[in-house]
Amino acid sequence: MHSMITVMDTRMLEYFVTVADESNLTRAAERLFVAQSTVSAGLRSLERELGVRLFERSTKAVSLLPAGEALLPIARDVLDGIDALLSTANESGLGLRGRVRVGTFAALLVFDLPGVLGRFRRDHAGVDVQLMTSATGSTGLLDDLLRGRLDLAFVALPVPPGLEAVPVVRRPFVALVPLDHPLAGRDEVSLTDLADEDWIDVLPGFGNRVQLDARLAELGIVRRLSAEVADLPSVASFVAAGVGIAVVPDAIDSAGCRVIALSDDLPDWVVSLAVRRGGERNRAIQAFADALRDAT
Repeated sequence: MHSMITVMDTRMLEYFVTVADESNLTRAAERLFVAQSTVSAGLRSLERELGVRLFERSTKAVSLLPAGEALLPIARDVLDGIDALLSTANESGLGLRGRVRVGTFAALLVFDLPGVLGRFRRDHAGVDVQLMTSATGSTGLLDDLLRGRLDLAFVALPVPPGLEAVPVVRRPFVALVPLDHPLAGRDEVSLTDLADEDWIDVLPGFGNRVQLDARLAELGIVRRLSAEVADLPSVASFVAAGVGIAVVPDAIDSAGCRVIALSDDLPDWVVSLAVRRGGERNRAIQAFADALRDAT
C-alpha cells in the first residue's frame, strides 16, 4: 500500500463511492463525466490495490459486497479528509486547493458554465471541479446534495429544509407545436387547448416536469405522453418531427417548432444554485459558488 494517496488513488475512490451510490456503472460514469470503461478500469485497479472484491457485477447493475459495504463509509471519510487537508493547506498560504462537486443539467446550458469553469481553472489550478448529473434531474440532484454527494447543485425545484438556494435563471413556460400544427397560427394557447394532444416531455423528477404535472393536476388534465426524453433540449426535435406537442421553459433551441405563449398563470421556471445550510464551507467551494453567482 502506498504511503501517500495519489491523484489517481483519489479518483478511484471517487469512482467507488459514485458507483456505490448509483448501483449502475453507466449512471455513475454520466455523473462523473467520464467513459464507463474508465470507471470499470478504476474499480478493478482499486480492488487489486486493496486485495478484495468490492462489487458484485451483473449485466444491468452492480451491488456492494460485504467488503464494499464496510469500506464505503471509510472511503467517504477519506475523501472528506482530503478536502479538509487541502483547505487547511490553502489557509496556510499554499494557494486555493480542494475538490468541488457540482450537480448540473445534462446538455442544458442555462448560462455560460463552460466559460465560468475555464476561467476558474485558470485562476485556481489547485482546485478539482467535478461536474455531475442525475438521471432524475432536480429531484436527484437535491437528494445528492442532501446526502453529501455534491457540494453545489443547479436545481429547478424549491429546496427542502437543510438547503439554501439563490435564483440564477428565470424563464417563462411556452408551448411548442410542429410548424404545420392547427394551433401554429395562434399567438397564445392554454393548457386546456392542448389537453387532447400527444405530448413530449422529460423524465419524471425533472423540475419543469414536476411543476407542469402539478399544474395539470390542478386543472384535472390527464395527458397522453407519446415520448419521454432524457434531457430538456431533446424535446424540441421530437416536436419538430411531429411526434407531439410540449410545454417547456423558454430556454432551449426550438428550431423547427412554433413557439406559442401560454395564457395560463403558470409560474416561471426558476433555476437556483443550491448548497447545504450551516457548517463552515471550505474556501474552494465558496470560491466556485461566488464565481457562478457573479456570472449570472
